[in-house]
Amino acid sequence: MTQTDGAPKPRRNIELLLLLLALAVGISANALVGVDQEKAFDTDFWFQSSLLAVAALGFHVVLRIRAKYADPVILPLVVALNGLGLAMIHRLDGPDDDTGNNQLRWTLIAMAVAIAVIWFLKDHRVLRRFTYISLAVSALLLVLPLIPGISAGEILGARVWIRLGPLTFQPGEIAKITLAIFFAGYLSSNRDLILLAGRKIGPLQFPRFKDMGPMITAWLVSIGVLIFQRDLGSSVLFFGLFIVMIYVATSRISWVVIGVGLLLGGGFVASNVFSHVGLRINGWLNAFTDEVYGRTFGGSYQIVEGLFGMASGGLVGTGLGQGRPNMVPFANSDMIIASFGEELGLFGLFAIVMMFLLLFTRGFRAALGTRDAFGKLLACGLSFAIALQCFVVIGGVTRLIPLTGLTTPFLAAGGSSLLANWIIVGLLLMISHAARGPVDTTPLPPGTETDNRQAVPAIPGQPMSPAPRRNPQIRTDTQTEAVRQL
Repeated sequence: MTQTDGAPKPRRNIELLLLLLALAVGISANALVGVDQEKAFDTDFWFQSSLLAVAALGFHVVLRIRAKYADPVILPLVVALNGLGLAMIHRLDGPDDDTGNNQLRWTLIAMAVAIAVIWFLKDHRVLRRFTYISLAVSALLLVLPLIPGISAGEILGARVWIRLGPLTFQPGEIAKITLAIFFAGYLSSNRDLILLAGRKIGPLQFPRFKDMGPMITAWLVSIGVLIFQRDLGSSVLFFGLFIVMIYVATSRISWVVIGVGLLLGGGFVASNVFSHVGLRINGWLNAFTDEVYGRTFGGSYQIVEGLFGMASGGLVGTGLGQGRPNMVPFANSDMIIASFGEELGLFGLFAIVMMFLLLFTRGFRAALGTRDAFGKLLACGLSFAIALQCFVVIGGVTRLIPLTGLTTPFLAAGGSSLLANWIIVGLLLMISHAARGPVDTTPLPPGTETDNRQAVPAIPGQPMSPAPRRNPQIRTDTQTEAVRQL
């Protein structure tokens, strides 16, 4: 292996410093909440803070051992967001509620699972061997909430939960990961077929109708989720995930045009056929009318109260523990962004959004740096899944788009979402480790030998070209080298 500017730097010490700052943010927020509740620095505070710190530092140690070249910014960002979420959920707990402690338990479980992913998944390219298995698993996960006996039934108008003893779980959260693996494997293997010339209309090159099978299938899956599970948010998330990944694979804006057209068409039909979709859209458009505001189901009370709460927070907020966010229904889950907006103000919300933006860009940086097409597409898909989920949630809370049932990643109460998003973090760290580390000259796992001979997905807007032949021990991809060194 030839290095022109020295060996790559692990940068784990930088991660440790940022991780200590992230822990300080989360623990300080919890302390401020305790001051307001006259329970500052009690036994529970020290116990909870110690558990979070030990889990985060243990995660850091595992990265030093198993993925020392992983991105040094991803873990501190996620720990800071998770810590803020724990503090706000504890703050919103009533005298008889245990949601905050339950969220802490799910945090420890989710971090342990992410650590297991990093420890046992030595090479992310192994996942490509499970392309069609991932599709089958995705279908099973989406069907589980409809199976009698295991289904938790309809909760808050949606059928997305299963019951496991005393616990409920949302398998669709895990399905977004398995779907991303399937899309990445399928598109990296069949990109040439998808790029076959179709009809050109104006500046857009449209694919042939028979090559639109995956697009139509993804659209039908999202519509099926909307019809049978009555879950608008997951429907948008699954379809948006596929659109972005196929655009990254092909760099053709025509796929986006077709996808947006199918999404708008499906949404229009659904709003007129399914009452729950129509009520959500009506509540979004006519939120401040008396009739819609006072409606028991599908009304706008939740949206309007959240807007009033954020307005009362102003620029700097009322302070943690000083507002009244519990007046908003589901203030610790669906509307936790409104709770932060009231008590941290516009500046606090900007800081939270900026952390999500940094997390999204670090995931895309890993995608740019990795050398295989499957890894590029998987990192793009997983990063976009978090970004789209944030957009849909924050857009709904601020009344930019209709409110959905999705939760804010790492902040909102919900073990299913927390587990799925920590698994995504583990996968992104492994992909970034491969992207930033030295060139691996070991043979690829069975079934992936041809990956390097395929064209690597280009950055959207740039022309595609076959990967040049080169000695595998000499790295000539200057763009990837530059990304790795950052």
